[in-house]
Amino acid sequence: MARKQHVAIFTTASLPWMTGTAVNPLFRAAYLAKAGDWEVTLVVPWLSKGDQVLVYPNKMKFSVPGEQEGYVRRWLEERIGLLPKFEIKFYPGKFSTEKRSILPAGDITQTVSDDKADIAVLEEPEHLTWYHHGRRWKNKFRKVIGVVHTNYLEYVKREKNGYIHAFLLKHINSWVTDIYCHKVIRLSAATQEVPRSVVCNVHGVNPKFIEIGKVKHQQISQREQAFFKGAYYIGKMVWSKGYTELLQLLQKHQKELSGLKMELYGSGEDSDEVKASAEKLNLDVRVYPGRDHGDSIFHDYKVFINPSTTDVVCTTTAEALAMGKIVICANHPSNEFFKRFPNCHMYNTEKEFVRLTMKALAEEPIPLSEELRHELSWEAATERFVRVADVAPIMSIKQHSPSPQYFMHISPDELKKNMEEASAFFHNAISGFETARCVFGAIPNTLQPDEQQCKELGWRLQE
Repeated sequence: MARKQHVAIFTTASLPWMTGTAVNPLFRAAYLAKAGDWEVTLVVPWLSKGDQVLVYPNKMKFSVPGEQEGYVRRWLEERIGLLPKFEIKFYPGKFSTEKRSILPAGDITQTVSDDKADIAVLEEPEHLTWYHHGRRWKNKFRKVIGVVHTNYLEYVKREKNGYIHAFLLKHINSWVTDIYCHKVIRLSAATQEVPRSVVCNVHGVNPKFIEIGKVKHQQISQREQAFFKGAYYIGKMVWSKGYTELLQLLQKHQKELSGLKMELYGSGEDSDEVKASAEKLNLDVRVYPGRDHGDSIFHDYKVFINPSTTDVVCTTTAEALAMGKIVICANHPSNEFFKRFPNCHMYNTEKEFVRLTMKALAEEPIPLSEELRHELSWEAATERFVRVADVAPIMSIKQHSPSPQYFMHISPDELKKNMEEASAFFHNAISGFETARCVFGAIPNTLQPDEQQCKELGWRLQE
């Protein structure tokens, strides 16, 4: 009987945590469902109340998964209007304070029933499979697509003994994505190369940023002043998110940038240090707590300065361009997608940074064309995803009879598959030992979810 294929999108975070791996997979699920060619399920982590307090803003807590699902759907509806039909399911997760991220507990493939196991999209495939123990993803699903969001190697290099850790992590990432994914999409060339990967930005921006840009475009076309404020930066306030580079540039070139008024918005572990460093400058640099980039306070800024090189594709850069602003950023693989936009100015040297910044403050942005505005949208991002993931809709799947095999004949493809199966078996064996898991950085006692989480999710507790 003909039926739509089912797409299950697994990710490593959920709202109300405002992080890229919570927001972007949610939009991907919504816009795939909106296209109407697939049945879609978004699978997100469920945290204990103790972890929720550590992760979610304002100590927000949910007693049951349905309560959090309601919050997620309301947030999405406020941004895209009438919601398309898609499911939201939860898997048990634990928050690692050391890694500042959520890791799965138990075999999360069981979240999706076998009769719906057509296509799995693993948002952050390395993250979801480092400690995976259970059914092999490629055996459960007919097609497994990984989407790499994070430049883990760049973050690890900044730690103590970082280059040694980065070397090991690079090989582990290649290993797990190879054995668990049929294809991997890297959002930009800033990520590490892994087997069977392609580079394509399959993310878009929240529609409200495009609407803000249209209003600004109309104001400019009517010869009204659209932008009243100077330069700003918004991002999680940790040094690795561009604040190191930005404050170094400002400190070195205070004389040349004497007319610059710069405002920084962000919250994070390094907020106090960033604020103290900014106060030492002889420039008018002010630091404020983080807020939603769509807030009206940001509408009238003309220049967005983002020197970060740890992002894979910077969401706030895309949002700023969608709002019609001028963007100053580094000429770096993470910004390759933005080179086609006339308002995006990239620097290679510190001297160029100063020149482009002062030039941007003195000129007006170029109105965005309809074609480029579309490129920033989630509709265009979804089209790119379907194309590069090769998941074009089909209504039925034919079961092909296996080709006749000759005795003792093994083709190169079969040999490769057998080696991959052996490698997956080895990973599954290692990940089944608590000691080995902890040595490689897993959260203790996450081989199986705990009793309380199983009860909350309706999972059967394994003996």
